[in-house]
Amino acid sequence: MKFAWIDVRSAPEAQREAVIDAAIHARVDAIVTDNPDVLSVLPSTVKRVLVGDFDSVPSDVIALREVKDESQISGLAAQNVAGLVHVVDDPTLTLACNAAIGLPYTVVQFKDPTKIPLEIVIAAADRSPGQLICAASSVEEAQIIVDVLEKGSEGVLLAPRNADEVFKLVRMLQARTPELALQPLTVESIEHLGLGDRVCIDTCTHFEEDEGMLVGSYAHGFILCCSETHPLPYMPTRPFRINAGALHSYVLGQDNRTNYLSELKSGSVVLAVGADGRTRRIVVGRIKLESRPLLSINAVSEAGVKVNLIVQDDWHVRVLGQGASVLNVTELTPGTQVLGYVATDKRHVGWPVGEFCVEK
Repeated sequence: MKFAWIDVRSAPEAQREAVIDAAIHARVDAIVTDNPDVLSVLPSTVKRVLVGDFDSVPSDVIALREVKDESQISGLAAQNVAGLVHVVDDPTLTLACNAAIGLPYTVVQFKDPTKIPLEIVIAAADRSPGQLICAASSVEEAQIIVDVLEKGSEGVLLAPRNADEVFKLVRMLQARTPELALQPLTVESIEHLGLGDRVCIDTCTHFEEDEGMLVGSYAHGFILCCSETHPLPYMPTRPFRINAGALHSYVLGQDNRTNYLSELKSGSVVLAVGADGRTRRIVVGRIKLESRPLLSINAVSEAGVKVNLIVQDDWHVRVLGQGASVLNVTELTPGTQVLGYVATDKRHVGWPVGEFCVEK
């Protein structure tokens, strides 16, 4: 879990108390200030970080001091002091890497907007026991920071302008895609439907061989559609693509929300789902909607929940079975088991809602 350090030094005077209250309420990891009086009234649920070269610092306060030279690192490490490094050029980048390796906490602030220096510091500190905190100018930049090298820094330092920004940052850092309990669904029948519109989802990432997307005609049940990572005759692989299904279909996304395939567009966010139930957030690059012959797959869960998926009627379209086996949809027969997900939620505009609703 990523954590937040909230810097209240530059908060507007009229907003400072509200920012501190929000940080405490949101359970941020630390509050940062250069005023010892601010720290003295904080509860024990939040770390207290004091910026500056004070002669004495209480044992329950983390001193944060600027690191300007390699010779400082060993001395600060012995005192269990956090280091602040302003990265403005190659020598200070090297200094940041060494501080991140040698100190219990290292806060880095980058002069330039590129994230390549952060990538280098993250890589250098990858096996270090210390924690790396990167300063962000906004919540939007914090989102980029936590995605750098697919792991980001352990923490983010933000100087919010108001309490809303504190809560927004914490919500962003807590956002994680859940593991899903996939289960076998038994195919009952397949039907050739004739011409209709189907959607291919081209994403901004490579799928693993056991990954796909959960797609279905009903909000309560989905089948794991296979990505085009596996070789096919007559055409190259498209490891970024899911031949997902007919345009009316639901695709399961983050925050337990569904979207119609017809709603997706460049920049939409969806879930990649592994055969073991792991998930990750991915971004749509484009949607390809084309008229093709369609095939209806009717399946049922062990508990008797009916699931339907309508896909392009072609041998090269695939779904995943148990053990991540790759199954060509035109070769499915009654009794074949495919991987799927059964949800209990009813839906309204994609959000789960407790209302009476029948889909068939």
